[in-house]
Amino acid sequence: MKFADLVRLNEARSERRRVVTATNLNSGDQTVHVGSEAVELEARLKAEGASRDVTSDQKSPDHDRHFVNVYLPPPRIVIIGAVHISQSLAALAQITAFDVLIIDPRTAFATPDRFQNVEVVAEWPEDVLRTRPLDQFTALVALSHDPKIDDAAVASGLRQNCFYVGALGSRKTHAKRLGRLVGQGFSETLLHEIKGPIGIDIGAKTPPEIAVAILAEIIQAWRQPNEVTP
Repeated sequence: MKFADLVRLNEARSERRRVVTATNLNSGDQTVHVGSEAVELEARLKAEGASRDVTSDQKSPDHDRHFVNVYLPPPRIVIIGAVHISQSLAALAQITAFDVLIIDPRTAFATPDRFQNVEVVAEWPEDVLRTRPLDQFTALVALSHDPKIDDAAVASGLRQNCFYVGALGSRKTHAKRLGRLVGQGFSETLLHEIKGPIGIDIGAKTPPEIAVAILAEIIQAWRQPNEVTP
C-alpha cells in the first residue's frame, strides 16, 4: 500500500468512517475508497451476499479479480443516563462486542464503581457529543428519563444518522418528547425512527429484562438495516 493511501486509511478509521480497499489481483494496483465511495463498492459486495460487518472477503466487484478489505468502525452504544437499566445494558453490550460509553451529568449516578470496565463521563451530553460526535455506527439510548438530559442527545442521534435511536418512557412521555422535537424542526418522518417506548415488547418489567429488550432491538437494527448509508 502506498504511504499516502495508508495515511488516508488511518485518518478515515480514526474519524469512524467506512473504508474499503480494493487490490487488483491481476495488476497489483490498490485503491482506497472512503465514505460514499466505499458505500458504492460495498453495495456491490452486498449484492453478492457479503454481510454488513464483513471485514475481509475476496470478491469480484468488476470484471477483474479483486481482493477487498472492508473496514467498519466498531459498533458502539452511547447510553444517556447512568441508571439501573444502564448497568445491565452496559454489561450485556460488552458480552455482545459493542463498545459502550455512558454519559450523565449527575455525578451521584455517573461513578466508575457502578460500571465495570465501561467509560463513564459525568458531563452534559451536548458538551460530550460536541467533541465526540455520534455516527451511523452508533446506537443512541436515552435512559435518564429527564428531558433536560435526554432531548439534546436524541436530537443529535437523529442528526448524525445513528443506526438506532431509542428513548425510555411511556407512550404519553414519548408523545411529549416528539412534540418538543417537532418544535426543533424535526420532521414527523424522521421522528418516526425513534424507538419509543424503547425495546422489543417481551413484557419486560425489571431493569435487566428491559436491558435485554433494548439490546435485542439494537442488534436487530444493526444486523437488519434498511439500507447502507455513507
